[in-house]
Amino acid sequence: YLLGTPEEFANCYEPSWGRHRKRTRPSPGNNDYETPDAAGYFAYFGALAGPPGLGYYAYDVGAWRMISLNSNGSRPDQVLWLASELAANPRTCTLAYWHHARFSSGPHGSDPRMDEAIRLLYNAGVDVVLVGHDHIYERFARQGPDGQPDDERGFRQFVAGTGGSGLYPLVTVAPNSEFRYNQGYGVLKFQL
Repeated sequence: YLLGTPEEFANCYEPSWGRHRKRTRPSPGNNDYETPDAAGYFAYFGALAGPPGLGYYAYDVGAWRMISLNSNGSRPDQVLWLASELAANPRTCTLAYWHHARFSSGPHGSDPRMDEAIRLLYNAGVDVVLVGHDHIYERFARQGPDGQPDDERGFRQFVAGTGGSGLYPLVTVAPNSEFRYNQGYGVLKFQL
């Protein structure tokens, strides 16, 4: 879908991915905000998308803490919430995800809009960061929030944008990128 309208969710998303909606824990993307306040997104996913209108929330999967963030627009409330969330839920294993890639070799490139959040996550020991936006697959070696290698405390970031729209070219290989793929569609499956 291109605009995140209720009609697009009903006619595009529902016939393809809708069978997985009850187990989906989404994070809003830029296209969702082509409809004011991402109204189609929040209406379609309801409580699965966290508190109405925010686009960020956390939940547990086994021993893992999962943190879904909203990378669209300025969200100082989200940064405060994230700091509180990380302090209240110190887990050995944490995965955070959002839409705009902090590091990417695709045409959108490395986007600094989530710098504050990624520093908080790094300081709390996040293990995995999962993003999209660029329609490629990419895996990064363990790194710090500045993109420098960090084998001791670093997190792995994955760009998983191969879920359905046109694939993008690889533009400039980002530092610390271990693997890139843009020749086919697919999904990413983690066993935590």
